[in-house]
Amino acid sequence: MKPKAIIILGPTAVGKTALGIELAQRFSGEIISGDSMQIYRHLDIGTAKATPAERKQIPHHLLDIQTIQADYSAYQFQQAAQRLIIRINQEKKLPIVVGGTGFYLKALIDHLNLGGEHSTDQNHQIRQQLERRLQQEGAQALWQELAAQDPEAAAKIPPQNTHRLLRALTVLQLTGQTFSQQLAPEQSLDCLILGLTADRKLLYQRIDQRVEQMVNQGLEQEARWLYERRQAAGSALQAIGYKEWFPYFDGSQTKARTVELIQRNSRRFAKRQLTYFRHQLTVHWFDLLEEPQQRCRLELMVQKFWQK
Repeated sequence: MKPKAIIILGPTAVGKTALGIELAQRFSGEIISGDSMQIYRHLDIGTAKATPAERKQIPHHLLDIQTIQADYSAYQFQQAAQRLIIRINQEKKLPIVVGGTGFYLKALIDHLNLGGEHSTDQNHQIRQQLERRLQQEGAQALWQELAAQDPEAAAKIPPQNTHRLLRALTVLQLTGQTFSQQLAPEQSLDCLILGLTADRKLLYQRIDQRVEQMVNQGLEQEARWLYERRQAAGSALQAIGYKEWFPYFDGSQTKARTVELIQRNSRRFAKRQLTYFRHQLTVHWFDLLEEPQQRCRLELMVQKFWQK
């Protein structure tokens, strides 16, 4: 039997963490973070990590596993999460992956071939070369190259979708495998994907309120800690909630404007998250904020999935 896992996804500030903990308590589960920024130590408030008290209630994994100097790839997440899911299943407990990093979750759910042990540097070099070719030769020329090597993928990727076009060609060069061969059914997981959503206006209000709460909890101090180490930091510098403070620390922006930008960027990120999930994954959606009665149906779905 395939290892089982519950996936809880959705936009920021929609209640994923709370639901994950509740389900873990009810079904003897353990939580695996599916957030690309929660891996970093010291970045706690702005990444909305589970609190120390919440972590005492339920085991949490893939939190605080990297320094800000390190880069972390979707491949590393995929491999680490899969090992955890297998181990948690063997212990007769329910793995619950909670997060909002779309490509991380898709890589895990669909078992994408992301280049195996190839380094992030090699992946980056190939991508840069392809981006230069895109500028020089145009999308149509690269699409024709893909069509010659992987016609199945080319049939699904229009030339104007340059992000997926470059991704498909990167996989070809990095692994020697076609993009359409990415699925490995024998290693796949049995996943129940639960998505939390909300009315857009309400969601944006929650985002704005949460940003204000983060500021009250000490987000500025966390951001300054990162700012002072920015010369050595990697991907952590791109985290929403932190990078917006840097102009403020430089003296070129007010604090009020900084908070506004964090709120705006968080709202935009939530919109991108919802778009990605709806186009890339098959999700059972629930609005527990305005229709809390849906929780019974959600819990029954989890129970049937876990017991089958």
